[in-house]
Amino acid sequence: MFKKILIANRGEIALRIQRACREMGIKSVVVYSTADRDAKYVKLADEAVCIGPPPSGQSYLNMPAIISTAEVTDAEAIHPGYGFLSENADFAERVEQSGFTFIGPTPDAIRLMGDKVSAKQAMLKAGVPCVPGSEGALPEDPKEIVRIAREIKYPVIIKAAGGGGGRGMRVVHTEAALLHAVQTTRAEAGAAFGNSAVYMEKFLENPRHVEIQVMADQHKNAVWLGERDCSMQRRHQKIIEEAPAPGIPRRVIERVGDRCAAACKKIGYRGAGTFEFLYEGGEFYFIEMNTRVQVEHPVTELVTGIDIVQMQIRVAANEKLPFTQRQIEMRGHAIECRVNAEDPYVFTPSPGRITLWHAPGGPGVRVDSHAYTNYYVPPNYDSMIGKIIVHGDTRDQALARMRTALSEMVVEGIQTNIPLHRELMVDAKFIEGGTSIHYLEGWLGQHRR
Repeated sequence: MFKKILIANRGEIALRIQRACREMGIKSVVVYSTADRDAKYVKLADEAVCIGPPPSGQSYLNMPAIISTAEVTDAEAIHPGYGFLSENADFAERVEQSGFTFIGPTPDAIRLMGDKVSAKQAMLKAGVPCVPGSEGALPEDPKEIVRIAREIKYPVIIKAAGGGGGRGMRVVHTEAALLHAVQTTRAEAGAAFGNSAVYMEKFLENPRHVEIQVMADQHKNAVWLGERDCSMQRRHQKIIEEAPAPGIPRRVIERVGDRCAAACKKIGYRGAGTFEFLYEGGEFYFIEMNTRVQVEHPVTELVTGIDIVQMQIRVAANEKLPFTQRQIEMRGHAIECRVNAEDPYVFTPSPGRITLWHAPGGPGVRVDSHAYTNYYVPPNYDSMIGKIIVHGDTRDQALARMRTALSEMVVEGIQTNIPLHRELMVDAKFIEGGTSIHYLEGWLGQHRR
């Protein structure tokens, strides 16, 4: 086992990894920008090293600074968390070439799954159900593009092969709009991701977003740890996640989960990963794989009793998975609400000083956050400042616990989206379960302040 791990991230995930290390008796080194000097995890770290000014490009995305920090602190492994460099194959490669262990998949697996086109081809080969679409990137020939769209049937969606985070996509409803949409998306993709390849898929009108958590070791063992429903989202950004997904038959989930685990073995995957699917009309359609720990990993931890971050560390240290698929049991129901520093209805960021922070407690309540009273939320990064996660024996109990937790949570000095969560927890359609990915946008349209 490692003696010292460098955490190449910030915010709540840096604290989450630090806690996992502490529990395992591993020393942690955190890197931080000048904007995060007063963060909780910086104060709690065994060692903390400032690697640059607030802009991410000069700090959290600065590969040489991170690797040289690992060298001077004698760290043995680097945990990238999520976001920033977590899915950067070049970074993973440089980490390994510099003699450190990258706590994540191999650079080859990150490359394969990071390109949406190669990922889809790999999944089709592994028998994972995919959205009907173009085989690989769209060709240059306009006639061929029109033919592919006719075959798939409108509406279709044009997506950037190297895209992510909801960017680089365009829905097309008619043939007249097709070629212009392809051209525009190509130009945007080239500018945003340095890769102008685009592909086409059937646009599902009202799907849910359901994902499967996987864990694989370096000894050809792979398991799936249940599913999560992440359909409550705005502009492709998730705000509420739950496990298990309400109202989907277990046999359907199991069939897809088993295929995901088999796909991990086929591509030689190691570590934690998530297969993301759209679910409509009783069918699953693969959209992408995240080759890292997800923001919403705690809901899976609460229903399986498995510490995903510790498992990432154990697998990176070449340990075998300590359980088989049969030994994984789902117990009860978990819900997570992301707490963002933003206006709850128009979503403008609200950085600044938190004058009062009071987190909820009680049975089955967990709060993952680096925030505290008098903490200054910097304007330079993502607006998420924490997560409230609850667990209950049933979904109804989990909902009741989340309502109670949200009513106890106090954040003053900045705006947060807690008022929005409080309203959604009493929304009849959400209580019923199974809302689509478009539900929240429609709801916001009706409830605009």
